[in-house]
Amino acid sequence: MNFHTVLVANRGEIAVRVIRTLREMGIRSVAVFSDADANARHVAEADVAVGIGPAPARQSYLNIDAVVDAARRTGAQAIHPGYGFLSENAEFAAALEAAGIVFIGPPVKAIQTMGDKIAAKTTVSAFGVPVVPGIARPGLTDDDLIAAAGDVGYPVLVKPSAGGGGKGMRVVHEPSELAAALTSARREAGAAFGDDTLFLERFVLNPRHIEVQVLADGYGNVVHLGERECSLQRRHQKVIEEAPSPLLDVATRARIGAAACDTARSVDYTGAGTVEFIVSADRPDEFFFMEMNTRLQVEHPVTEMVTGIDLVEQQVRIAAGEKLPIAQDEITMTGHAIEARVYAEDPARGFLPTGGEVLDLTEPYGPGVRVDSGLATGTVVGSDYDPMLAKVIAHAADRPAALRALDRALADTAVLGVSTNVEFLRFLLADPDVVAGRLDTGLLDRRTTDFAPFQPGDDELIAAAAYKWLRSWPVPAGNLWEVPSGWRIGQHGSTAARLRAGDRTDHVYLTGTPQAATAVVEVGESRPLTVSLDGDRLVVTLDGLRTDYLVAAADGQVWLARAGRTAVVDEVREAPVRPDDEHSGDAELVSPMPGSVVAVGVEDGANVDAGAVVVAVEAMKMEHALTAPVAGVVELLVAVGDQVKVDQPLARITASEKAEQS
Repeated sequence: MNFHTVLVANRGEIAVRVIRTLREMGIRSVAVFSDADANARHVAEADVAVGIGPAPARQSYLNIDAVVDAARRTGAQAIHPGYGFLSENAEFAAALEAAGIVFIGPPVKAIQTMGDKIAAKTTVSAFGVPVVPGIARPGLTDDDLIAAAGDVGYPVLVKPSAGGGGKGMRVVHEPSELAAALTSARREAGAAFGDDTLFLERFVLNPRHIEVQVLADGYGNVVHLGERECSLQRRHQKVIEEAPSPLLDVATRARIGAAACDTARSVDYTGAGTVEFIVSADRPDEFFFMEMNTRLQVEHPVTEMVTGIDLVEQQVRIAAGEKLPIAQDEITMTGHAIEARVYAEDPARGFLPTGGEVLDLTEPYGPGVRVDSGLATGTVVGSDYDPMLAKVIAHAADRPAALRALDRALADTAVLGVSTNVEFLRFLLADPDVVAGRLDTGLLDRRTTDFAPFQPGDDELIAAAAYKWLRSWPVPAGNLWEVPSGWRIGQHGSTAARLRAGDRTDHVYLTGTPQAATAVVEVGESRPLTVSLDGDRLVVTLDGLRTDYLVAAADGQVWLARAGRTAVVDEVREAPVRPDDEHSGDAELVSPMPGSVVAVGVEDGANVDAGAVVVAVEAMKMEHALTAPVAGVVELLVAVGDQVKVDQPLARITASEKAEQS
């Protein structure tokens, strides 16, 4: 190995994961970070860290000159790009070549060819790799596509040649729908990628997304490491992946692996890459090439766990000029592995991105369990980057055991201070079709409407009140008047808290001492309670039954987590004394997600009609407009450019009738 220093041009969990392998190989690691990531975990774990610019990715992680300069300043001989950001950027690879720095990835030409879906299909077809029937060549007009659609066969899939992530894609079932679909697809593709070139493919019914991991060295050796099933997707973004696929038989596995290797050979590929195929659940022996990702994939850990091969280590060794140490017949897949992506998003709010400071954290461990995470207590999850926080992976002897192991691991996962999709992941793993392996790329979207998030009950309200109560103990020695036991002449009083959890707001009354107390929710029955705090663990014994919670508090909220469920309990001020204040018809607009204010549609003090757009908030490339629910006078609380938290008030509207009376 002739690399002594490697720079990791990425952030979050993938940067931490690459740094881990570099450390094991004895290679000095260099992290880069934006201003928003100055205290991030990948910065702390690297041997050296270099700041490269402001929070926006285009000014930091996508700034080629800044990354190259960081490599020069630290003596890095090579750069590992991770995935996303610059990992499939041919201009970046060319800039490294010009600077004499090794790109731990494929040649520039391979990136360019596979980055153009039309060129990619043409190239792999010449090597005998099956492609979806369709029409794909540069410069196709709408008339060309409409004329060819009949021969392709309906339903057809309209796809942009540039980019991905589902943008510009349309499924068209009838000839009469095609013209309008082409117009909107071109508009969306042009806005997203700066290129509105389109092509057509036959839409495969009941499609499953299956991809094959390949490794290729600079000496003509190409091997595949089996396939991964990636059909559980939401809005074309993968959520759960596994290896091997429960769909393929041994013969098809060998054929699809050989096709993936031929795909790599068609562009003289070197390094690690993934060839993506689409397979009909109705015809599992028939597969078609979709595209090749010229980088490490998010879901690479499942392949590592079933093969025992460290893909990052192989990437580094291949880039350093070494030959592959393994032949195809030496690669075996043992057992089954499944990965779940943990996102900062709120399934109860339509999967809107969330954020905040990580107040406390618990991640699973044990035999067969792996966590790739960029999180640490104190991490601030903002709106500048992708909302994926971590990946939880489980490996077992077979698929049912792996599913159970992953569910247990997710039950032991909690991120206090940031709402995540962990509860939804457990819901998905329990779905009968998922358990049976009956997967397709539309399954997850069909199931989202069935998901009912956990609603905190009396026990969670009591636990939150008890935690706040505990923090007032102990009192100064001898100062009996400050003991919050509720003691008074004649009858014990109680300590009251007005709390909100989910859709309910109630009072909780606690009386006694932590070792011997009673709890009452509103006018309910009195329940015996003991409570104690062991570090960040709240131990609550209620009605003789003990429950342990991971607990943290900030900004008037108490976060409680157990068994894969997290409850957020808010302290609420007492209701107004005057009934007309409580039911005045006034409205407050609050941010549905953390992000930045990108537009303000009205002036402070203006009169607005119900339905008028008042403020727009953007987070992670998603924009959300907030409209006035009532007519009235606006009081603006934010301005364009302000960073806001979830549920932060953005504007208040005094209803028209009340404004006139004043």
